[in-house]
Amino acid sequence: MSNVATLETKPAQLNIRRLSGRIGAEIRDIKIGSHLTPAEVAAIRQTLLTYRVVFFRDQDQLTDVEQEGFAKLLGDLVPHPTEKVKSGTMGILELDAAAGNGKADQWHTDVTFVDAYPRYSVLRAVTIPAYGGDTMWASTVAAYQDLSPALKQLAETLWALHTNKFDYAAQHSHGTAAEKAHYEKVFASALYECQHPVVRIHPETGEKSLVLGYFIQRFMGHNQVDSNLLFQMLQNHVTRPENTVRWNWRQNDVAIWDNQATQHYALNDYDGQNRTMRRVTIAGEIPVSVDGRRSEMVTKPVAKVAE
Repeated sequence: MSNVATLETKPAQLNIRRLSGRIGAEIRDIKIGSHLTPAEVAAIRQTLLTYRVVFFRDQDQLTDVEQEGFAKLLGDLVPHPTEKVKSGTMGILELDAAAGNGKADQWHTDVTFVDAYPRYSVLRAVTIPAYGGDTMWASTVAAYQDLSPALKQLAETLWALHTNKFDYAAQHSHGTAAEKAHYEKVFASALYECQHPVVRIHPETGEKSLVLGYFIQRFMGHNQVDSNLLFQMLQNHVTRPENTVRWNWRQNDVAIWDNQATQHYALNDYDGQNRTMRRVTIAGEIPVSVDGRRSEMVTKPVAKVAE
């Protein structure tokens, strides 16, 4: 049973520094971990739902165990469906650029190739390059709100096929041999495909948000050419500068984002320097469209039966 602090808990007072007009806030003067009170957790969740992504500086007290312990206060942990968790942990995914799995340099929402993709992600900076390596987030709620009435109506009728199998060379033209090998042998070794509505209802706030990002293969009922044009038009609304925030990492920083209302992009501009992050994700709900339909898996690996 999850030990999530509900929003009915009276939130604690936090020192919040807003970072931009539509997304992002830094929470200051708090050391996060499994020791937090329900009131503190409720305040962090409330801030997260308001600002979509929140940041904490100088969390040098966090170990892998404490990062997981803190994440459990936000909900049930869920491992990545295609990646192996870090040894000795329940659900920490180590994102190591040198190993070929740390460069998420395309706009995306995490793991949308499954139906109940993660609700929140908790990311900790372990090794940071001397320059470069920032991460950007974009509000998919603000992007929906920016659409004209006619485009909102169109978007609400669209469904898209998301998959972990895509043209790696086209998406990552500067990818290294290690990154390509990791993609082929680990990330895409088993096929996942899922149909999501392009507009989902946020399960906690009731807001409408766009479900897009580079895991989309095509829109249902549309050919590839039209799908590409539709995707680019809608995706451009997500990544408008006004809808984004950029974080310059320092070692021991932590970011938490609402994966149901954002996309993110890790800048690959650090010239091969070491960059290692550790991420834990919290289980989410199956998205629901504006007309009440739920996302559906189309293809997923068959579980092996123990002999």
